[in-house]
Amino acid sequence: MLINQVFRRTEVKYLLSPEEYERFLAIVKPNLKKDKYFRGTNCSVYFDNDEKYIAIHSLEKPLYKEKVRVRSYGVPGENDTVFIEIKKKFSGVGSKRRIPVRTKDFQRYLETGELLTNTIEDDQIKKELDYCWDFYQLKPVVYIAYDREAYCDENNPNFRVTFDQNIRYRTKDLELTKGDRGIKYFQDGSVIMEVKALGGFPLYFVRALSRLKIYPTKFSKYNKVMNVLINKEKSYV
Repeated sequence: MLINQVFRRTEVKYLLSPEEYERFLAIVKPNLKKDKYFRGTNCSVYFDNDEKYIAIHSLEKPLYKEKVRVRSYGVPGENDTVFIEIKKKFSGVGSKRRIPVRTKDFQRYLETGELLTNTIEDDQIKKELDYCWDFYQLKPVVYIAYDREAYCDENNPNFRVTFDQNIRYRTKDLELTKGDRGIKYFQDGSVIMEVKALGGFPLYFVRALSRLKIYPTKFSKYNKVMNVLINKEKSYV
């Protein structure tokens, strides 16, 4: 089975109230179709060092930033597939490089640095991962999960819209196999809409945004959660 491993696209995010989410989806839904992976829970463990360098650098809003994580779709077992990812962004355009591995093989990679790769591309991504682990001295720092609905334009599969709800996080039991529980980030039911496109937005979508006065926002789940955690650490100093 061929699994996409490299993604390059423009990503625009919007923060919606529960009411805005319902109204907006009702307007655009006739032009959308459910994604192949329409509904599920995305689970990630993010890696940083003791100084939280990657998080702090990202919060400074640099032109270029990167982060390393392992992601699963749902809570995985030892033999299920997870994805080791390097996510980069330069001047607003994101790219994601990832290697699919079994959960137990990723755990072995954490312990020994050894990871069998199946393709030349996998091998190149592993070299990038090895460099990041050595350069940053990475370790797991936070677990983040959320429930997602995914759609794409009925005529253009490269235009994709996702709605993320119930964002939650934890700083203990930092393994994907430990369940998807966590502390809720939003207490008011807010929804993050993310639009991923290789080109412009369809006219019906632009008109819906304008009609409901919905505007883009800067929102990184990782950055927002890490900002909360870093401020908590500062309050104890």
